[in-house]
This record gives sequence, C-alpha cells and structure tokens, in this order.
Amino acid sequence: MFLCYSADHTPGWIISATWQFTLVASSIIFGLLGKSFHPLVWVFAIVIVAGVVLVNLSHLHTMTSDQLIYGAVPVLIAAFCYPLGNQILWEAKYGTHKRIPHIKSPLLNDVFAKIWLLSVGTIPLWLILVAVVQPEPPSVGQLTSTAIVALCSGVIATGLFILARNKASNTTEIAAVDATQASDVLFAIIGGYLLLGSELPNLVSTIGIIVIVIGLGLFLKYQKLEPKPKIPTDKVV
Repeated sequence: MFLCYSADHTPGWIISATWQFTLVASSIIFGLLGKSFHPLVWVFAIVIVAGVVLVNLSHLHTMTSDQLIYGAVPVLIAAFCYPLGNQILWEAKYGTHKRIPHIKSPLLNDVFAKIWLLSVGTIPLWLILVAVVQPEPPSVGQLTSTAIVALCSGVIATGLFILARNKASNTTEIAAVDATQASDVLFAIIGGYLLLGSELPNLVSTIGIIVIVIGLGLFLKYQKLEPKPKIPTDKVV
C-alpha cells in the first residue's frame, strides 16, 4: 500500500533504491524477536542507509519537500511492514517465539495462503488511506495497470519470494533470500526508462545505488560466514 502511494510522487528507481532499506529493517525486526547479530551487521546497515540517502538527496533539485516526504517516507514505512508480516508468519509456522502463537496448519505451507493473509492484513490501512485522501474512482486504465501489477508483482514475484523464504530453515538463509531484492534497482531503472520515460539516475544517484549494492553484498557475504543454528523445520513443497 505504501509503495503504491509513493509511486504517485517519485520515479520507480528511487522507490526501488529506498526499498533496499528493508534488509536493514529485517535485521532490526530479527533483533526485536530475540535473534542475535554481530555488531558488523549494523556497520553494513549504515552503508546501505548511506546509499539510500544519496539516492534521495540527489533528486532534491527536481522535487519539493512534500514530494520527497510523500515519495520516500512511505517506502521506509513499507520496508518495515513487509519483513514484519513475513517474519510473523514465519514464527507462527515454526513456533520459535513465545509471544507469537504456534499455528500448526497446512495453510502456512501454502505460498498463496500466505499472500492472502498478508493482503487481508493491509485492509484496515487501505480504509484509513481512502478516508484521508478521498481519491476519485479509478479509471479503466488504472484498473488495467493495477491488474497487471497485481499479477506480476503480487502473485508471481511475491509468490516466488515467499516460496524461497519458506524453504529457508534459519535467519541466515532468510537474510540471503531478502538480499536478492537488490536486483530490482536495475530492473526499475531500465524498465522505467524504456516503458515510462523516467529519467536516468544522475552521478550521485548512481554512486548511491552502487553503495547500496556493496552494502548488501557485504551483508550477504558476512551472513554466509555466520554459524547456522537450525530451527525446527518441515519440508515445504
């Protein structure tokens, strides 16, 4: 929901670059749920944040402060909501957190059931946003675009992502799956330029994107070196 709102105020590649903060958010959420991390993780997190800041600051000359706030801040909020929802489902499936009920249901082995649960959980926020913004009814073109995005992103991409997350058996492997999202920056730049006529990133933005990718690479490399404490798992189809 927050990503959709941001898309009205800023180019897709800025949203994509800022979205990489989700890996930092994942680390924070893991920590809040009692999972420990080496201090180096936070060093790499600072590198990623620095890249995100560079990408957004480089676009200041073409945006008002309101546009920057409405474009970047919702993405940062979404960067916490997405891993939080995924991790709550993870904890519920494996029963590894004492404050999250262990749900022994085959539905939590089903990728599309998880997508449905995450989607239903956003309905209250959608209702609040509609009440505050009071948008006009969508046009036929908007409905068509929404259907395409829902199919490609909501069903296909999210389905594959959650399937990979389901197969992970510890937080190290989860972090590795989450880090694959770094590639969407390049797709957003190329797709936005070819299909939507979006402007290409300038030098500062390019440096910021490179810094983000370096931070994600360091994070992923470090995670692979960490011990992998196993948690109870059942094989998922």
